[in-house]
Amino acid sequence: MNIVVNGDATDVAAESSVADLITILGLPDRGIAVAVDGEVVPRGEWDRLLGNNSAVEIVTAVQGG
Repeated sequence: MNIVVNGDATDVAAESSVADLITILGLPDRGIAVAVDGEVVPRGEWDRLLGNNSAVEIVTAVQGG
C-alpha cells in the first residue's frame, strides 16, 4: 500500500497501523507527534489503520533553546 510520509512516498504492508509505521521507520514511541490526513492521532490511538494514499506527518520533539 502506498502512503506519503512527510512528503515522501512510502510503501507499507496493507493493514499497517500508525504504530506499525513508527516501528518500520525506527522512531521512538515517545517525543513525536503524528497526524494522518491532517488529523492529529493521539498516542493511545496509534492502532489506527492507515489507508492507501494516506498523508502522514511525523514531527519529532527536540530539546534545546
